[in-house]
Amino acid sequence: MAATPDTVKRFVSLGCSVAVERRAGVLSGHLDASYADQGATLVAVGDTNAWSQADVLLCVQSPALAHLNRLRQGALVVGMLSPYANEQLAMALQSGGLSAMAFELLPRTSRAQSADALSSQASIAGYKSVLLASSALDRYFPMLMTAAGTVQPAKVVVLGAGVAGLQAVATARRLGAVVYVSDIRPAVKEQVESLGARFIEPPEVVDEPSEAGGYAQQASDAFLAAQRQRLSDHLAGADVAICTAQVPGRCAPRLIDENMLDRMRPGAVVVDLAVAQGGNCVDTVASKTVDRKGVKLIGGNDLPCTVPNHASALYARNLLALLELTMKDGDFRLDLEDELIAGCLIAQNGRIRRGDVFTSRAN
Repeated sequence: MAATPDTVKRFVSLGCSVAVERRAGVLSGHLDASYADQGATLVAVGDTNAWSQADVLLCVQSPALAHLNRLRQGALVVGMLSPYANEQLAMALQSGGLSAMAFELLPRTSRAQSADALSSQASIAGYKSVLLASSALDRYFPMLMTAAGTVQPAKVVVLGAGVAGLQAVATARRLGAVVYVSDIRPAVKEQVESLGARFIEPPEVVDEPSEAGGYAQQASDAFLAAQRQRLSDHLAGADVAICTAQVPGRCAPRLIDENMLDRMRPGAVVVDLAVAQGGNCVDTVASKTVDRKGVKLIGGNDLPCTVPNHASALYARNLLALLELTMKDGDFRLDLEDELIAGCLIAQNGRIRRGDVFTSRAN
């Protein structure tokens, strides 16, 4: 949900009028009365008048094109708009004379942290991925001393030390597992080890990848091949693999292939958070669990939706933090001198500002 009663209260205090579709917040734990108590106007689902009068539309994912056509010219759309190679969205924004801000393009700087929706939702995905793995695994996570003998802790390998990966590390460690982490960036070793995990050193090649704007950059095929070779031995002894490696605007790197899966023991679990972008692991299917020769492959897409109360609370605060930057003297104003606004503003009054994002193709 893109707004909670708390953020509605803040918007009202800033002089905004807020309309919320009826029952929109129920699955996130917020009843209509809670919104009304904070000053929101409740409208029927699909109320065309509410859409046509809105100056700003808050959304989680990009609305259907038919819904965007209801907005008045000059309205601002804010949310996770999936702009990469999304030519249909570009056409709808152009034809409707709309402005749009996509969280996917928000610069990941220290100033942007309070508005960083990718991070807040990735943290939830990382947490939930470990819970899914622990539920599907055929053994305990922690080491246990019993009268029948000692139970050794599970071994978890996390691929990718971004926000989702680090939260997966922290959660797996809380559950008592031994955790190893693989990442293409040597600079994350300190973060990994501070959480009690062990870092799998990347291959020593000339074109060592790094990051730009807070995002991991695409590694070369040679580097990824060398990294997969190193991963294979770790995965052979692993009980769980959590895959979190993604590159904005591109297909996720394929890090676990058929041969690597063949070496994993029956009963092991792989949770692939990159499945919607093509997957880090071969054979994973979005929102499904595939049994491959005894290894369970879990397509872990949209995991924040499985923790809707906190996912909505964090996302709504991200939206509020971003929109507060546009509020000047009681009005919305898109200040292109502000790096955060300029960075994620993909269209302004129908003029496409980031055509390269809309037309680029994942490869």
